[in-house]
Amino acid sequence: MSEFDPRAGVLDAVIVGAGFAGIGTAIRLRNSKIENFAILERGSAVGGTWRDNTYPGAACDIPSRLYSYSFAPNPNWSHTYSGSGEILDYIHTMVGEFDIESRIRFGHNVVDIIWNEAAGHWHLSIDGCADVRARTVVMASGPLANASLPNIRGIDTYEGHKIHSARWDHDYDFEGKKIAVVGTGASAVQIVPELVKNADTVKVFQRTPGWTLPRINRKVQAGNKRRYARYPQTQTLARSLWFWGHESVALGVVWKTPLTRIVELVGRAHLRQQVRDPWLRRQLTPRFRAGCKRLLMTSDYYPALQKPNCTLVTWPIATLSPKGIRTVEGVEHQFDAIVFATGFDVSNTGTPIPITGRDSRVLADEWSAGAKAYKSIAVSGYPNMYFTFGPNSGPGHSSALVYMEAQIDYIVEAISLVLDGDLHSADVRQDVQDAYNEELQRKLAKTTWNSGCSSWYLTEDGFNATMFPGFATQYVNQLRSVEQKDFTIVPRGVERPREPLRAVAHS
Repeated sequence: MSEFDPRAGVLDAVIVGAGFAGIGTAIRLRNSKIENFAILERGSAVGGTWRDNTYPGAACDIPSRLYSYSFAPNPNWSHTYSGSGEILDYIHTMVGEFDIESRIRFGHNVVDIIWNEAAGHWHLSIDGCADVRARTVVMASGPLANASLPNIRGIDTYEGHKIHSARWDHDYDFEGKKIAVVGTGASAVQIVPELVKNADTVKVFQRTPGWTLPRINRKVQAGNKRRYARYPQTQTLARSLWFWGHESVALGVVWKTPLTRIVELVGRAHLRQQVRDPWLRRQLTPRFRAGCKRLLMTSDYYPALQKPNCTLVTWPIATLSPKGIRTVEGVEHQFDAIVFATGFDVSNTGTPIPITGRDSRVLADEWSAGAKAYKSIAVSGYPNMYFTFGPNSGPGHSSALVYMEAQIDYIVEAISLVLDGDLHSADVRQDVQDAYNEELQRKLAKTTWNSGCSSWYLTEDGFNATMFPGFATQYVNQLRSVEQKDFTIVPRGVERPREPLRAVAHS
């Protein structure tokens, strides 16, 4: 492996994205003595999702001890659950402590990635910058990287102010304004309690209510911070306790079990305790199994809905009009601004960046009916390319960073295999990938996510390309080591075996 050279013709590795996954991968590459790599970041700063989501009340609904890397512990978390600013500070701290910034190329928006079979490397086209070539590529752009306004009829006719939760307008003054919030998911339940403090009126447009559990956010005492800093093993123990606590929750939310009933009882008790009005309580009661959609963690949302200046609207939206929102019963609600807390363009079909693999196959075409990969990381026909938080790696009960850390270590081992062995390519076998996904979908059919509700976990056809059907320990254990027998290994200077191409459905 060569030393880092910013002028190098072909890099050993390129990481696309400087969010949690990209920074974590860079740290682990350096730990493995792989230095000749670069991070391509389209923005002007690190942080990814936590750089972009700065709306009022933005926070993580996973405990801070668990929403962090085990190889980069932070003894100074201020609360059980951290706000977006504190999480972003943690990312910046990692960049500084592990000397990652010199590897980041900001303003590098990757617009095309093509495999060069003859040369055995990937060619990345960058908008307005010189192209980049690399032997291996890590796609660390994440599933929550792209935000856009929802496809609602009449949205372009609205003349007021439009704000997406992931593109917050901090210059807009909400004081005394009439505000609409479209959506009642994880972002909305954090935004609404903040908006009712300043806005004249807030109307929340709900399509379906979610299961909501209390979020007890305690301040971390100074003594505990000192103990964690002086005795890191105590923080490791705390992280382990949080992990196993969340792992047990899988029995209630991943599958329908007697524990599912307990989760639902807790949700209903939380609703009864915080909402006294029977009609409002009925409107906020979910009609699907707990876990089918993402669980909401908040103790502030229900009280906010009952403020004198807040109204819950459950009539479906028919169209946006120049002055506001018209619902299906014919009422037009007029607003100064509309906040769209409608989530992200999750890539469970297609790809956010065009990727062309072997024999001119296009990944977006292959994923048009639903994304598939081997262990969520590698895709047959796209050698030396790896995905973080790829297809079917979503947790429904635990921290995404637990899954991501396992992915990163697997990816670094795979990259080391290519570099140490001076390989032309390592490409996961199609039959291995197919067998893995057949078993995966068989298991998913028995989960709550596939039990009938509509969610961003599923494609329009009901294909689940998002979630992993099991415990976090099961996901982590499958990534303990790279099984070389699952890959077609081609040394440099050796022509790869020719295999019949499987027919690919084009969109």
